[in-house]
Amino acid sequence: MTPALPQPDAGALRVASWNIRKCLGIDRRRDPDRTLRVIAATQAHVVVLQESDRRLPPRPAALPAPLIAASAYRALPLGQSAVSLGWHGNAILVRPEITLTAVHRLDLPSFEPRGAVAADLERAGEAFRIVGVHLGLRGADRLRQLGRLADWIDRQPPLPTLILGDFNEWSPEALFLPLAPGFRVLAPGPSYHARLRLAPLDRIALSPGISETALGLMDQGEAARASDHLPIWADVRLG
Repeated sequence: MTPALPQPDAGALRVASWNIRKCLGIDRRRDPDRTLRVIAATQAHVVVLQESDRRLPPRPAALPAPLIAASAYRALPLGQSAVSLGWHGNAILVRPEITLTAVHRLDLPSFEPRGAVAADLERAGEAFRIVGVHLGLRGADRLRQLGRLADWIDRQPPLPTLILGDFNEWSPEALFLPLAPGFRVLAPGPSYHARLRLAPLDRIALSPGISETALGLMDQGEAARASDHLPIWADVRLG
C-alpha cells in the first residue's frame, strides 16, 4: 500500500499530477486498482492524469469508469471517444466538493498527436482553472505547444490557472519561455524514472497570485511501483 499524504491545511487546494502509463507498473503488472489506490493516497482535490487511455482506437480507458465511480473521485467529461477517459490520454479527476463550470479540449502542434485539457472549476466559492498537459518529446515541439497554450490562456476569461503534467523536459533549469513572465514553473523532484529518479519530467506551473504552501512527490509503497513516473503534488492558495 501507499502511505496517504496528510490532509492539506484548511483552505489550501491540493492538486496532483501523474503519468500512470496506462496503469502498467515497473513490475510489468497492469493494475488499475493499484493505480486508483495511489491516486486516493494523494488526498488531492484535483488530479491530472497522463496516459490514461490505451493507445489504439477507440482508445479505451486504462482506468475503468466503474472503478472511478466507486472511488472518492469523478472523472470530468473529456473522453476522446465513448470509451476513453481523456483527450490524447490527458484526464482530470476531481473530488465531490469541486464544481465544474466548463471543460476544454485543445489540440497541440507536434510531430506526433498531442493535446491538452482544461477545466474551469470552483471550490468553496473560489474559481480557478486547471490545465493538463503531456508535452512532446522534441524540444522544438514543446516550445510550440507551450506557446499555443499561453495564447489560448490569454484569450480566456481571467482565472487563477495551474498547468500540471508531464512536461517531458529533462533539464532542472529549463526556462519554459512561452510561459514567462506570467507563470512560475515548479519541479517537485526527479519524478522519472520511478526506479532511478533521473529527471523532473513532471511539473506544476502557477499563474500570478497563486502561492504554494507545500509540494513534493510520492515515492513510497505502491506509488514507487505503479508507473514509471512518480506522482507529484502541491498545496496552493489561490489569492
